[in-house]
Amino acid sequence: MTPLQSYIAGRWIGQQPAQALRSAIDGSVVAHTHAEAIDFAEALAYARSVGLPALAKTDFQQRAAMLKALAKYLGERKEELYALSFHTGATRADGWVDIEGGSGTLFAYASMAKELPQSGNLWPEGPQIPLGKTGAYAGTHVLVPRGGVAVHINAFNFPVWGLLEKFGPTFLAGMPCIGKPASATSFLTEKLVRLINDAAILPEGALQLVIGGTGDLLDRVQEQDVVTFTGSADTAAKLRSTPNLVRRSIPFNAEADSLNCAVLAPDVTPDDEEFDLFVKEVAREMTQKAGQKCTAIRRALVPADRIDAVAARLKERLAKTTVGDPRLDSVRMGALASQAQQADVAERVTTLRQGAEVVFGGGEGFAPVGDGIAEGAYFQPTLLLAQDAAHHAAHDVEAFGPVSTLMAYQGLDEALALAARGKGSLAGTLVTKDAATAVKAITAMAATHGRLQVLDRAAAPESTGHGSALPYLKHGGPGRAGGGEELGGLRAVKHLMQRAAVQGSPAMLAAVTGEGAA
Repeated sequence: MTPLQSYIAGRWIGQQPAQALRSAIDGSVVAHTHAEAIDFAEALAYARSVGLPALAKTDFQQRAAMLKALAKYLGERKEELYALSFHTGATRADGWVDIEGGSGTLFAYASMAKELPQSGNLWPEGPQIPLGKTGAYAGTHVLVPRGGVAVHINAFNFPVWGLLEKFGPTFLAGMPCIGKPASATSFLTEKLVRLINDAAILPEGALQLVIGGTGDLLDRVQEQDVVTFTGSADTAAKLRSTPNLVRRSIPFNAEADSLNCAVLAPDVTPDDEEFDLFVKEVAREMTQKAGQKCTAIRRALVPADRIDAVAARLKERLAKTTVGDPRLDSVRMGALASQAQQADVAERVTTLRQGAEVVFGGGEGFAPVGDGIAEGAYFQPTLLLAQDAAHHAAHDVEAFGPVSTLMAYQGLDEALALAARGKGSLAGTLVTKDAATAVKAITAMAATHGRLQVLDRAAAPESTGHGSALPYLKHGGPGRAGGGEELGGLRAVKHLMQRAAVQGSPAMLAAVTGEGAA
């Protein structure tokens, strides 16, 4: 079996197999990583000497047109990606989020470019600010390409979207990219990059692919480069402290798994439509992608007098969730990405069960559907009920799978305090009918959350859901969530450019920026 290959310096590298990558469905070998070491000095030099000059010959609008063409090309070949996506454990619906969500993000960034300059690579951030008494001297701000390389290190759960949601704004900003997917699902990312290369739409050197480890890559990046990471908080902390990154003050953007919460407000009763919306939201976040989303609801906060009703309805809904081979139409939840992930989730659930009641799950009677799947990485949806909400391990320990913990609270103030115990989250949901409750809760929760959803019956018909990271809204959060920002519309492009203040006469500034003098 020919191993997966890295795409480095304009050529595919890798002939000798190394690590076996197994199907999440049945444990069979899908691919191998390659044993050959990558010359990261060559990869960076190629990005600087070939990728940067090629991108410098294009402007914002030309790059946007390429993104649009690439998105269309990938959309026409999505079935090739879906065929491999099943082996990551994803159902067709899960794959849609990853595959079509990825190309959709490229379409979105191509569309956003209408707000960018119509020519050139200087993005004015006016207005001009007078700096003297007579108006003869002023200042303004501009954004320009950094002149460096972006290194994007991704997690295993979104092997297509994970690369494309970073690549889109990076390419629009005029930076060549080196993408490194997590090994477990890198066979899908490699297929994606082969399709991108076959399209022959991008300038040479715009995108390189690393299969396997990063070696000494982070020791070789320079001041004008950028490093981004998606994955665990522990790995983010380790990479962030790489001496070369610290010494050179290289921007490091982290988006880390976090202990996100959903809050059922005290004004919602079991008879309200919002009550069922809360139950559906928690159940969906537990089972979509088998709970392997950095935004998934890990803590469900419920008024103490309604905790039994919520537990009963969630148990009923989870019992109807068919788990098994994701290729089967009847299956609603597939497998975890790997057996290693299966073991990790099981270990963390053991910790979470201390001081908690098992509402649903626990492994008893669990029988995934499908033929020949005994070696698959399946895990039963598991719902726990914390006996002491304020001190339960769910505020510190994350089982990155179909696992959530119910927590009872007395009064909204206690709920807000519990929400903050996550020490920084990517996403949170508040289910309420009351505007005053929303004002109080969102004002408090926004300090520790990157994105918040207020869900009621009015929003429900068009709600994109608690866990959906949208290209137009910020993705990232403080503290444990990594302290970084991705997406957020054109904010993501700005993060990848260099901002400079420029001073001079109003006429000269107008000439530089292409905007009229103040």
